This record gives sequence, C-alpha cells and structure tokens, in this order.
Amino acid sequence: MADVPSESSSPIILAENLTKVYAAGRIQVTAVRGVSLSVERGEFVAIVGPSGSGKSTLFYLLGALTRATEGRVVIDGVDFAALNDAERTRLRKHRIGFVFQRFNLLPTLSGLGNIEIAYTISGRKEPMDRQYLDHLSEMLAIRGRLDHRPAELSGGEQQRIAIARALITRPAIVLADEPTGNLDTTNSEAVLRMLQRSNRELGQTTLMITHNPDAAAIAGRILHMRDGQMVKEEAGKAALRS
Repeated sequence: MADVPSESSSPIILAENLTKVYAAGRIQVTAVRGVSLSVERGEFVAIVGPSGSGKSTLFYLLGALTRATEGRVVIDGVDFAALNDAERTRLRKHRIGFVFQRFNLLPTLSGLGNIEIAYTISGRKEPMDRQYLDHLSEMLAIRGRLDHRPAELSGGEQQRIAIARALITRPAIVLADEPTGNLDTTNSEAVLRMLQRSNRELGQTTLMITHNPDAAAIAGRILHMRDGQMVKEEAGKAALRS
C-alpha cells in the first residue's frame, strides 16, 4: 500500500475497535478491549490510567510497535493492517517520534551523537538541518549540554535530549510513554513544559501515556483507561485556558 498522507481535515490518529490479546501459556490475557479513539492534527492528548489499565499496550498499538488482535489503526491516512513489517518500520521512522520513560540514550555517545544517529537511522537523504537543531536546543534548554555523555547529565537533561532526538526528524506525531516516570518533581514539570511547548510551536500532534493525573492535566484532552477500556474523557487545562 502506498504511504500517502490523508487530507488535512481527517484525524491524524484513528483507532477503531482495537483489541489486543496476549497468550500466557494456556491463559489468554486481554490487555485492550474494543478501544476506539480519534486524535486531530496538532492536538495534545493524554491517556491516563493505573498500572495494568492497558494504556501502554495501546501506546504500542498506536505506534505500530505491535499488531492488534482485532480492529485497526490508521495513522495519517495509512492503515497499519495493509502494511508489511518493512513498511511499518518505514512509517514509524518517518511519521512518529517516540519518547520513553527510560531515556534509551546510547552511553558511549554525546547528546549530539544520540540525536545525529537517530536522524541517520531514520533513512532521510537530506543532511540534518543544523538550524532546526539549534532551535530545538534552545527550546529544550540543552544547548550547552550536547557535548556531554548521558552519565554526565541529569535525568531531566537526558530526557530533554531524548525529546530532541524524537523531534529532529520533524515527525507528524510524538508518542510519549510515561516521559516523567523516572524524574523528580522539578524535572518532571520542566519536561512537561517542553512537550507542551513543542506541541504548540512545532505543530506536532502529541499523545502522552501517563499514570499521573497531574501530568495528564497539561493536555488539551484527557482520556481515562481502566481494565483495557476507555471509561471517561475530559478537557485538560490547556483546553480550559483556550
């Protein structure tokens, strides 16, 4: 199937009746049960729920990191079900930037090296835009830290470099899974502000998974999960301020 963006008026993320069943020996565990959701371009949406609610499994389904047992996911007009593994990998590299709870920085590379290798792996032919990198470095307050290796950086600095790594390819979508889970309160607030700022200034659609209602509150829309299902939707503080 051709990797062609949909019309700008359509949702950039569309999930219909998603179900994911895992086999644990002879037992089947249903992690996600018939979830449907729609995310518009430029939205900041948080999915919140306790441990075991299915939110991380949903993250993997929406990020094309695993296949649904039932239902479908459409990202920017592309239906995952129509893609083979190589095409799914290409879609992830070109359309989605990932931010994880574990920073996943390569310890032998500097912050800049981690960003550069992510850009190289994305397969883009054009050189990395250094002016854009400078803009990201200023926005994320890491300009003076890019020559340091991860062990020389604080947790907050490592996460901000991980965010720069996710943004350097200018993805249409940023998926963040518990991005503040390993951070103290001060660094958590800083990282959340950076995600909010990147969403507003760069126009990327942001979907954040979190167990923390206070973190979720910065989003424009909050979806609550429990027992593998969506149970409630509410406006976040960003929507209430607009």
